[in-house]
Amino acid sequence: MSELRRTPLYPLYAAHESVRCIDFGGWDLPVSFSSIQKEHDAVRQQAGLFDVSHMGEVIVTGQFAEAFIQNLTTNDVSKLQDNQAQYSLMCYPDGGVVDDLLVYRLSADKFMLVINASNIDKDLEWMNQHLLGDVVLENISDQTALIALQGPNAETILSQVTSSELQGLTSFHFIPEATVCGVTALVSRTGYTGEDGFEIYVPAQDAAVIWDGLLLAGQEHGLIPAGLGARDTLRFEAKLPLYGQELSSTISPLEATVGFFVKLDKEAFIGREALLEQKTNGPRRKLVGIEMIDRGIPRSHYPVYADGQLIGEVTTGTQSPTLKRNLGLALINTEFSKIDTEIYVEIRDKQLKAKVVPAPFYKKNKK
Repeated sequence: MSELRRTPLYPLYAAHESVRCIDFGGWDLPVSFSSIQKEHDAVRQQAGLFDVSHMGEVIVTGQFAEAFIQNLTTNDVSKLQDNQAQYSLMCYPDGGVVDDLLVYRLSADKFMLVINASNIDKDLEWMNQHLLGDVVLENISDQTALIALQGPNAETILSQVTSSELQGLTSFHFIPEATVCGVTALVSRTGYTGEDGFEIYVPAQDAAVIWDGLLLAGQEHGLIPAGLGARDTLRFEAKLPLYGQELSSTISPLEATVGFFVKLDKEAFIGREALLEQKTNGPRRKLVGIEMIDRGIPRSHYPVYADGQLIGEVTTGTQSPTLKRNLGLALINTEFSKIDTEIYVEIRDKQLKAKVVPAPFYKKNKK
């Protein structure tokens, strides 16, 4: 059995007596530092600090870098200006998803792609199969740490330890060389929790300085470290997809209801024909929000029924820490996707009543 990989921040976990780590795709990562509920509430109300250094980063350079990414991804990378980022997806020819990712434009001939940790090898193989012109790929994942600061107090906290002006940094923009806790880092403003937040990309050897500096600066603002458990419940409430659950090689972006990030009017890209046909005819399946009426919690892969037939399965489900309701996301036949449709979730060999409800379940208050 191979040894679990650890992030550059792993030695700092020991400072938290209640930390609980798990095997997450071959990585030894914290599911929680205190409790999932406490960390979830901190991000919704104050701020949370996440070590997401297991994520992959790939630098794409060359005169044909933009054309390469344009062919590879569903969103329109030509719309990006320097220091802008976008959410996108890579698809197979049949419309299934290779991975979802963030695209950062550093310059006209240099981009950074941020990909899911469990997909790094697969994604790189896929990218190398579709290289174009003078494009060069550099996998900098092992040399790069990634810290995410999320929550309504995130800007206040980060402003105390950076020399850069953060108020002018709008969503999906970044500062390529900010000074954070005396260290040079790329700082972006995207988020994966439904709250305001920042991502700090830094050389692995400098990660501890920023982690400790942020926790110190954030003490008076309610900042606490948060693990994968809260990250999952937060993104779930905001209906942000997780690869392997809401997205996969057998689930298309249109089925997962992230069609906004599929630009079918741009030039050809891998998967376009299949997605165009799906868009024209309507996807056969659709990701919907569900709420339990009978007592029970829907969990990933639980079967979903309606009119006596199997119509799909739960992709993610839990008792919402914010709303205290038993909620789920489910990929079901489109004909049953209308709000208030009565469905049944099989839990421990019993079909329990539920209904289709609007999602996302949570949206942050606008300032």
